[in-house]
Amino acid sequence: MAEGPQPKRKREEEEEEKNGGAAAPGGAAAAFTLSDLRVRRVLRESARDKVVFLHAEKIGLSGEGTDAVVILEKTPFQEEKIPDLLKKPMNAELQMHNDIYCTFYLSPPPELSEIKATVVYPATEKHIQKYLRQEVHLIRETWEDYKNITLPFIQSQSFSIQWVYNILEKKAEADRIVHENPDPSNGFVLVPDLKWNQNQLDDLYLIALVHRREIKSLRDLTAEHLPLLRNVLQEGKEAIAKRFGVPGSQLRIYLHYQPSYHHLHVHFTALGYDAPGSSVERAHLLADVIDNLAMDSTYYQKRALTFPLRADEPLFKKFQEAGKV
Repeated sequence: MAEGPQPKRKREEEEEEKNGGAAAPGGAAAAFTLSDLRVRRVLRESARDKVVFLHAEKIGLSGEGTDAVVILEKTPFQEEKIPDLLKKPMNAELQMHNDIYCTFYLSPPPELSEIKATVVYPATEKHIQKYLRQEVHLIRETWEDYKNITLPFIQSQSFSIQWVYNILEKKAEADRIVHENPDPSNGFVLVPDLKWNQNQLDDLYLIALVHRREIKSLRDLTAEHLPLLRNVLQEGKEAIAKRFGVPGSQLRIYLHYQPSYHHLHVHFTALGYDAPGSSVERAHLLADVIDNLAMDSTYYQKRALTFPLRADEPLFKKFQEAGKV
């Protein structure tokens, strides 16, 4: 956890945004089953992405409910199982037949109709608002805007990114690490994003989390960070090619601005996958970032950056109050 918030690695944002991130095994979400949850409302759904975001709650012994966000997502087809889809007994209801065209609605067996469920529990109001459908606006942020509006807002927030530190310190998800460069200044950890179930390569999605904790976003980067960024780019591509057989020429490698959580991270997705947040108003290709910093060390402290914000986001309200929207 612009494109609407995603289960983005947003354990967050994953959470972003899947804030859409990494719920550690054995954490709060492991203390109950999905049947313990009661749906309160649908926050948002996407027919294109085959995903629905639910506001749910778990009722405790006292009768009081604790909020949760549940993300239900239909998993992609697995190529090796496709032949079984037509062979196995199932209910096939004919909806339309016209000349050479037929439409059927199928009810496949459970093993061929999996749904991935991601749970954020306990969920704060910020989590709930994050997944609620909202109008989106484009913000054009100058460096002065960043210093006077965005940075003070970030510093005032207390949204936890402990899940990031848990991964870096191997307190969680250690078995999921695909690659690590342990250098404290120029190293990083590469892990699969929670949005990717690793059953197929079409929607490949990994995240590189840098070890340095003081770098919040693109705005903090200077030429000093070029060794780190080059390591992420080169070693990330090599690790993915070695583990998954996907060459660097078939990867989209980018940073978000604004990011869903303020610890520098880089997204690695399959080039053919229309990943959430990969559109032009939010994604900055890492190779371009490296070239820009090699040309001008303070490039990202000079140029204006455009990014989307939902109408309900507190940062959007700060820009409104400053007369920037």
